[in-house]
Amino acid sequence: MKGYKDLEVYNEAFQLAILVHKLTMKLPKHEMYEIGSQIRRSSQSIKDNIVEGYGRRQYKQEFLRFLSFSHASLLETTSQLEMLRELYQIENIDDIHTQYLELGKKIHSFINYVNQSWRT
Repeated sequence: MKGYKDLEVYNEAFQLAILVHKLTMKLPKHEMYEIGSQIRRSSQSIKDNIVEGYGRRQYKQEFLRFLSFSHASLLETTSQLEMLRELYQIENIDDIHTQYLELGKKIHSFINYVNQSWRT
């Protein structure tokens, strides 16, 4: 592995953050600055915490801590997607939600891998 861009969880989180950003730009103006801003930040936090954790990978516990933050941001993002689904008719929101749930499983598996197998 040459860098964090080789991590599947990072690449998926990055692509989903792009989707969420584009989705929120279609919200009513008043929501772009409320839930839109919050979901953009939480979705970006998923990938950013993976990157920051990777930067500290020589310290296994630090890496695990940031991966845990990433997973928590993912849960926040899915909660906000559920709220948006109830408030607005947004095309593909269920697909995006499902993709986040799958990413959550992958992050959880990656946390287990790092915890069990990562060498510092």
